[in-house]
This record gives sequence, C-alpha cells and structure tokens, in this order.
Amino acid sequence: MFRAMRFLPLSLPRRFPAGRVAVVRLYGPIAGAGRTAELAETLRRLRLARRVPAVVVDVDSGGGGASASDDLYLAVERLAAAKPVVASIRGTGASGAYLAVLAAHRIVANPTAIVGSIGVIAAGPRVPRLLERLGVTVSERRAGRLKGMGAPWREDTPEEAEKEQDLVDAIYERFVARVAQARRLPDATVRELATGEVWLGDRAAELGLVDEVGDLERAVEIAAEMAHVAARWGIVRLRRPLFGRLVDRFAASIARSLADELELRAGDRYRSL
Repeated sequence: MFRAMRFLPLSLPRRFPAGRVAVVRLYGPIAGAGRTAELAETLRRLRLARRVPAVVVDVDSGGGGASASDDLYLAVERLAAAKPVVASIRGTGASGAYLAVLAAHRIVANPTAIVGSIGVIAAGPRVPRLLERLGVTVSERRAGRLKGMGAPWREDTPEEAEKEQDLVDAIYERFVARVAQARRLPDATVRELATGEVWLGDRAAELGLVDEVGDLERAVEIAAEMAHVAARWGIVRLRRPLFGRLVDRFAASIARSLADELELRAGDRYRSL
C-alpha cells in the first residue's frame, strides 16, 4: 500500500529519508540551462545518494533542444547504471522528453498520454522582406563562409541549407539509434515509427515504445520492486535561491493566464471528451 506523499527539497542527498523512492519531475520545455541543468544535477546527486534506492522520472514535456535532451539522456543512463530508474509519462513524453528517459529500465505511460514524436526539426524566422518594407538594412562581415548560418535577416545560401540539413539528419540518426538500442527494436521498425507522429499511451505500449500502461503510482511500485524496498516515495528537487523561486512563480502565473486566454479563444488541441 502507498503511504502519503511528501515533498522533500533536495539540498544534500542526506536530507532524503533512507529507503524511499525518489520522484523527479521533468516538466515543460527542455532547454540548455535553467531547470534542465538543475534536473541533470539532481539526477547526478541522486546517483551518488546511498539513501535513495530507486528513482522515478515523472514526465510531462513536449521536448526541446536536441543537445539538452541528449544531455539528460546521458544523465539518466548514468543513474540507471547505479540504481533502478523508471520513467512515468503522465501527460506528454514526446520528442526530446522521450529521448531523455529512454535509458530508464522501464517506461510507464498513462493510457491517454502523448508519446513519440521521434524526429528532429530546425526552424527559425527569415525576415528580409519585412526589413526591406521597413527600410532596414543589415551590414554583415564574415570570416568563414558558413559563419552566421541561420541569420534571420537573410535567406540561407544553398550551401548553408545543405549544411543545416546534414546536422538535422545526423541528430535524427542518433535519435533513431538511441530508440532502437533502448527499446530493443530493429532499426527498420524504429524508422517506420520515426516520422514525428505521436500516439496515445496504450498504442505506444503496443508498438513497444513504452513497457506498460499505468500511472505514477504504478511506476513507483515497479521501481520499489526492483530495489526490494517498500513503495514509499517523495518528490525531490534542488533547493533554489528565494529570488529564483519567486521569479519562476511569477513567470508561471503569467504563462498560465496566457494559456487560459488562448484556450478560451482558440480551444485546446487535445480535448478530453
């Protein structure tokens, strides 16, 4: 039976009660700094914490930067080499977020979770015609013919476009290889799935992208069984300075208000019936 959940900020590994499964949240966009870096550091500390027998990564993220996502994958891989790790996709586990938890020993997804989006995209605005209408010109001096590739004030040269596509293809190949290795799927099968599309959790289980359908508590049960401990758990995170926490709360409040307004105006893309 599950006992009451406790929130246990992690400033030092010794603060976490011995024998309890640690739950770490991977929520929101994955970027190269800020919360993503903090999550990688939290995973490192949990790997070294003798009192923590197992870890569950609680996922609700649509992904983000390729490098940052792969960095989290490596952090989870190192953690999984030291102790049981289970991923729980409760809302969205797509693109870079799915990549990040591939190294977990088991992946559990809610039946209506959004899973997949195995693919890579590079996008950026090009505004030369807008600048022309505004009467704005940009002076550019370069050393190295590909320096400044992707600059928004001009269109890509054919060579720049080809180089960027090469980078996207290389990242895609690494993503496909990670999925094939972690999910023990043939390369050809993964490529059939690596179209950028998403599936609900129950279909993802049928395709072999996750191990089973279940919620966060089921993921904790699995992690506890693997570690031979009771299914008791607590949420952990690095203790952040007060100012940083206040700024985050203010930004989150604005984001929620904006999201509510957009939903009222346009409707939610995935509605619950």
